[in-house]
Amino acid sequence: MDNEKIETEIKNIKARNARVELDKKWETSWTRRFCICVLTYIVVVIYSFTIQQVSNVFLSSLVPVIGFTLSTLSLGFVRKIWESKIKK
Repeated sequence: MDNEKIETEIKNIKARNARVELDKKWETSWTRRFCICVLTYIVVVIYSFTIQQVSNVFLSSLVPVIGFTLSTLSLGFVRKIWESKIKK
């Protein structure tokens, strides 16, 4: 291996490590946790108003699943803002 190839590989590894560290920070951040809580709560409130007259265990069991799924789908936008703040 020549020096250029080794240097390129080291740069690639460092870049990957930086991405992994940012992913770890995001996964444990309070911003992510707070957003998941708030979005799940909003989904539960809307869902509860929608099925007020229904007392079906299977429908009620969907609440956490739907809330968590919707919150994780919408967190991409929040993560971009969070990353821009972290990198400064």
